[in-house]
Amino acid sequence: MSVLNPMILNPILISGKEVLPLVEGGKGIGASNGVSAGAWAACNAVGTFSGVNAPILDENGYIKPWVYNGHTRKERHKELIEQAIVGGVQQAKIAYDLSCGKGRIHMNVLWEMGGVENVLEGILSGTKGLIHGITCGAGMPYRLAEIAARFKVFYLPIVSSARAFRALWNRAYNRVSEWLSAVVYEDPWKAGGHNGLSNQENPLLPEDPYGRVMALRASMRDFSLDHIPIIMAGSVWHLKNWAHWIDNEELGLIGFQFGTRPLLTQESPIPESWKKRLLTILPGDVLLNNFSPTGFHSSAFRNRFLEKLIARSSRQVPYAYAQSEEFSGILELGARGRKLFVRERDLDEITHWKQQGFVTGMTTPSQTIVFTTPHEAEEILRDQRNCMGCLSSCLFSNWSQGMTGSTGEKPDPRSFCIQKTLQDIILTGNVEDNLMFAGHNAYKFKEDPFYKDDFIPTVSQLIDRIQTGE
Repeated sequence: MSVLNPMILNPILISGKEVLPLVEGGKGIGASNGVSAGAWAACNAVGTFSGVNAPILDENGYIKPWVYNGHTRKERHKELIEQAIVGGVQQAKIAYDLSCGKGRIHMNVLWEMGGVENVLEGILSGTKGLIHGITCGAGMPYRLAEIAARFKVFYLPIVSSARAFRALWNRAYNRVSEWLSAVVYEDPWKAGGHNGLSNQENPLLPEDPYGRVMALRASMRDFSLDHIPIIMAGSVWHLKNWAHWIDNEELGLIGFQFGTRPLLTQESPIPESWKKRLLTILPGDVLLNNFSPTGFHSSAFRNRFLEKLIARSSRQVPYAYAQSEEFSGILELGARGRKLFVRERDLDEITHWKQQGFVTGMTTPSQTIVFTTPHEAEEILRDQRNCMGCLSSCLFSNWSQGMTGSTGEKPDPRSFCIQKTLQDIILTGNVEDNLMFAGHNAYKFKEDPFYKDDFIPTVSQLIDRIQTGE
């Protein structure tokens, strides 16, 4: 497919080489891999594979199911790290080979993923010269710079505010600035996956990214970093809508990261059922929610999985251990009939839920009780017991990779095992009963004439299309 009336996109220096200012978003488990990253790099752009528990392929190129045999969480956590390293090394080699020496190969990790430092060091030890940069968000990756510099690899922190970058710079990055390749600004309201909304920001009132990126650039200029590009991520679709950002002296060097659009390419590793569903998404189908066990807000397709979480949290009442004027209603919980006290006005609603089959009450860290079916309660407890420590700290299972192995809080039944569902959607293609991450612009697949008649482009065709401004 030829490029018609292309926009002028001047190459910029990213991770040691001048390339197109177009970046593949890294995403999570198996949603970007060596094949997709290699294809982006082969177009002289930046390809990014996910280093978040990257899948291991068998000799026929099929994903090996993730299996954990350890009897304890810490044993399974060790297995998870070992498998992540093997998978990451394998995906890096695939990406490098397919890139044909063009573009850049980046690996994306989440700072709050379990064992991230061990995973980074293990993968980088086995891929010298194959990975050019590390992108990292979902937390405050203070040690990212130190690790990257030790392996002579560039680093690209993902932030959602100037304040976050300033904190990273002052605490750590100023000591290893020579390996800072770019700063990724991820819109905390519009990006797919986990979002960096702070407690001071209203999830219902999105802010214009221009002003926030201007503030980030101002902070970077305070640190003499005007030569470092900012990569805009989140809600980027048509570059024609961002034309005023390109070659803008106020903003300085700018690149653009595409997270959702690369999902729908021939090289994309997501299942066909996921690709087909993307072509049907309507405005409003992607929901910014707070069910993630990471504690971050996240954006995902509003399917049966998400609806179940919404409904579960709606069947929730506060409780007390001692009877009082406010909490005077008696509630017997569990097989032993443990007595807790609820508000008298909530008893009728609890009775109604039980009549519908939601007879099992489960306590939460917020001193509330949620009501669910015995089958769903059994699944929740089983998933909590099977925790393999995929996060540094998990609200759902109360796992923590610290010395005690626990956050000290109650496990939260309002959340879910994120590792389980993200692996399952990749392995089975079940897009209704698993978490399906997507950016808020995903509805444009249905509206964009480029995808008419369910057309799925190659990465090369997509990058050509992006360069037209469409």
